[in-house]
Amino acid sequence: MEISKEQLKQYSTLLEEWIPKEASIAIAVGDQYVYYSAGEHDLRLKEGQKIQAGSIADAVLKKGIRTEAVMNDTLFQVPYYGVGYPIDIQGERGALVIILPPKHALQNAAPYRFLTGKQEEEWRPIPIEKVSYMESLQKKTWFYANKEPYKINIPLKELQQRLPDNFLRIHRSYIVNVSFIDRIVRDFSSNLLVLLHDGTELPVSQSYIPEVRSALGF
Repeated sequence: MEISKEQLKQYSTLLEEWIPKEASIAIAVGDQYVYYSAGEHDLRLKEGQKIQAGSIADAVLKKGIRTEAVMNDTLFQVPYYGVGYPIDIQGERGALVIILPPKHALQNAAPYRFLTGKQEEEWRPIPIEKVSYMESLQKKTWFYANKEPYKINIPLKELQQRLPDNFLRIHRSYIVNVSFIDRIVRDFSSNLLVLLHDGTELPVSQSYIPEVRSALGF
């Protein structure tokens, strides 16, 4: 199939008005990339390069639907946030992929309004403002509301990226809702402890003390 570079460039030109200047644009057809326009966030793709299994382009071509994800550096040695769109090029299925720095995923993601947690064999959506704190324990993530534990399949690191501003990371294992903090004290070893209104005590790790002090102003 012959596709002129000018035809492919038209897609890139149409996008220039709304995508950030750091974005790169890739177009894939069949099993290879047929066009690549490098922005500041450059994966150094080459025209004619084979599509890697597990990439955004691969997912779009296989599923035929819009696909977005933050990708680690396994495939291209550069982490990126990709948004892929199914397109038609001369009757053949193609994929147009916008490549951005990972930070753009966080900017576009709205804060959680609720979390759906599991208790035994039931799942319950809990409004985010009712969650007092979150915990990582034995490779599982839990959140607490009215002292009830709920299991959730999202790591703390990912949860933290989409929590409202009143949630504060105080430890590698804990994120607390500031609205539920009663006071902050020192234990017998002079380590900081966060005491919640319901009596729960949570430790503040040394590495998070500057962040906690800055956020709470003490």
